[in-house]
Amino acid sequence: METSPAGLHRVLEPAGVLPQAALRLDTSRRIGPDETLVTVERLNLDAASFRQLATKHGGDGSAVRAEVLEIIRTRGKMHNPVTGSGGMLIGTVAEAGPESPLGLKPGDRIATLVSLTLTPLAVTDGLAGWDGRSEQVPCAGHAILFGRSIAAVLPDDLDAELALAVFDVCGAPALVDRVVRRYEQPTVAVLGGAGKSGSLALAAARRAGGRSVGVVVNDAERDRLAAAGVADHIAVADARDPVALATAVTGALGGPADVTVVCVDVPGCEHGAILATAASGTVVFFSMATSFAAAALGAEGLAADVTILIGNGYVPGHATFALDLLRAEPGVRALFEARVGAHPAG
Repeated sequence: METSPAGLHRVLEPAGVLPQAALRLDTSRRIGPDETLVTVERLNLDAASFRQLATKHGGDGSAVRAEVLEIIRTRGKMHNPVTGSGGMLIGTVAEAGPESPLGLKPGDRIATLVSLTLTPLAVTDGLAGWDGRSEQVPCAGHAILFGRSIAAVLPDDLDAELALAVFDVCGAPALVDRVVRRYEQPTVAVLGGAGKSGSLALAAARRAGGRSVGVVVNDAERDRLAAAGVADHIAVADARDPVALATAVTGALGGPADVTVVCVDVPGCEHGAILATAASGTVVFFSMATSFAAAALGAEGLAADVTILIGNGYVPGHATFALDLLRAEPGVRALFEARVGAHPAG
């Protein structure tokens, strides 16, 4: 099989696009010389995708499971057509091509660090072990990694489910660390601070020397974030209300934030994040619920001189960085452990 490191040979339709943009991928088990075959044991649906599915079906787990199965069956990958997002997986390497650059060998238990939206995936058990009510999905099947895919061997000191939850958001803290270090005595606002990516982002901001406020939507989230102990301030505000959000951030920090990080998995948070950010500041969008057109046009309409970044999920060394943060922050680890297998909020 002649292969492309980017997986072009796996695209069935339309011709000429990369796997992430494809409507359908080839999931055949026969691998090319630079591919890797993985026996899948668990998927982790990204938060925005799972929330959209759970909301659409009114929390009916059977209906959510049926739709996820149908997406995978028809597309050859887990690619939510509404949110455009997918998630990631854990499994065991079954076979590695002789020219694979990933450094993996049969028997390695791994987590993929690339999106399910571009990973050829076939499920063979009908997701029978999943009730459709959590982001983590036990399953049987196989997946294909390309020459330019990214994966990490699961650490021995963490449960697989916990490690998978960390790897799912590991790009966020690494990029926050990089951005925050560009400022002197920076202030940082993290929207969705009690979530997975939000709590790690707050921990990274503190390590990088930032003074932070974690913004949460209700008192229960405030209490969880306070117990984690990674935010200097906590504010309760609806991130979809621009004025309320900006007022909460400036009240906590004494002015707008130098860096605002959006980790909220609902749409409509773009304008508030921009309004809460200082001139010459940076807004980092990690949520797949973000409308990047709304963000760009909103900044223009507000005459906001801010840099807008899309968190693309990859920074060199991001997996190790996130795991180190989790190990060093017992409060963040407790947040993650509470969320593994948790039911959706709404």
